[in-house]
Amino acid sequence: MPEKGGQENFANDISDLGETQITQSDDSYLPNDQSPVANTRVFRRRWLMLLIFVLVFMTNAFQWIQFSIINNLITKYYGVESSTVDWTSLVFMVVYIPFIIPGAWIMDRLGLRVTVLLGAIGSTSAAWINAVGVAPDLFYVVLIGQTVASVAQIFLLGVSPNVAAVWFGADQVSLACSIGVFGNQIGVALGFLIPPMLVHDHENPADIGTDLRFMLYIIAGFCTALLFAVFFGFQAKPPVPPSGAQCCSAKQSSGSFSGYFTSLKKIITNHGFMLLFLSYGINVGVFYAMSTLLNQTVLLHFPGEEKNAGRIGLTIVVCGMFGSVLFGAILDKTHKFKETTLATYVCALAGMVAYTFTFQLEYIPVTFIAAGTAGFFMTGYLPVGFEFGTELTYPEPEVTSAGLLNASAQIFGIIFTLLGGWLLATYGSMVCNGLLSAALLIGFVMTFPIRSDLRRQKANRESMIVVAGGAKDNPLPVSA
Repeated sequence: MPEKGGQENFANDISDLGETQITQSDDSYLPNDQSPVANTRVFRRRWLMLLIFVLVFMTNAFQWIQFSIINNLITKYYGVESSTVDWTSLVFMVVYIPFIIPGAWIMDRLGLRVTVLLGAIGSTSAAWINAVGVAPDLFYVVLIGQTVASVAQIFLLGVSPNVAAVWFGADQVSLACSIGVFGNQIGVALGFLIPPMLVHDHENPADIGTDLRFMLYIIAGFCTALLFAVFFGFQAKPPVPPSGAQCCSAKQSSGSFSGYFTSLKKIITNHGFMLLFLSYGINVGVFYAMSTLLNQTVLLHFPGEEKNAGRIGLTIVVCGMFGSVLFGAILDKTHKFKETTLATYVCALAGMVAYTFTFQLEYIPVTFIAAGTAGFFMTGYLPVGFEFGTELTYPEPEVTSAGLLNASAQIFGIIFTLLGGWLLATYGSMVCNGLLSAALLIGFVMTFPIRSDLRRQKANRESMIVVAGGAKDNPLPVSA
């Protein structure tokens, strides 16, 4: 779909084309060129597009956990049950499931710019609604704001592979996807860290409200600034595709609703992808439950340690950021998608088992170490799963396969959070986290039968063979 960025975006396109010494022959731009990579080039502005997306994704992810991590303070201020506060994060999972299919079609139909813009508008609106809802009798307004943020999430959560594929060449696409997922992780990390720092426990609940209002106004202001950045700076796609695989994928894009469902049918009848659908959902669903219940779990063993609960969450996600970038770089270097998936999965399982038992030691530094280890592999698995799914389903749209993986994660996240919350309150953290560890073991076993059918890698190799054989004057790719 043509970009609607206006004269400024068009001028940037011309500028980028002009500042590159193009070694390709003019014939490479003819529409009857049969080589899928003769017209490929990567542009420097791809990093700006990725940065803008990461920041928008970050603000939405922050909103997911901002109330759950100070669960005890929210219950005190609003006079609601802790299980009710859990719904400020659970609503993200509930809303995502029924809306992901129409949402993915909208993303495929309207393009990357409109998709990210819708996410930014939703996150900004949610931030201001939450700020308005700071009053003891207005918890329902907070739930409305969180619902709006959860709708915005539909247009952001599965977009990282699409941003990577649209803007980055074959040698950087996995790393770019990892950095895109990085935005979600930064947001969750800040969501763990900032609320306990800004919102303190007070004898007078009104003082809690003052702290909460201050925090929410900061978030709303930042989201508003990002909305302007997306509107004026984010572009739908480069003038020239970055890889041969993207050339082929763009030609097969499903513009109609019936075409989208044909693509969807191909994906859900892919046996390997459906196994990944379940195993990915289990892994990420465990992470969602672990994060949502973190405040309650930590306070159960370490009363009065709200700030350390946030710091443990921060440790989980920061370690996961390093894991994401590391595993993304490994995928770009080795293209060992199944092997990397299995390795991260078994290590996430080991980390979760360690996290489960360290609470029994009642020594919080050990809990930090175990949580960081689990986070390194569990969160680091996110881009690996995305990229493996894209490989298995190519040339179907990345946003569709990623959306389905996220839908699975939301379903398992709801199940594990509700069941885990009940087990935590009734039987304690050992039983709750033991259930989550058992679930990870099942997901790990389910990953073994997946065939390593790397279709996108095959398309890139075939495209390069075509260029080597019949278009030697066209180097691949040219960086602008």
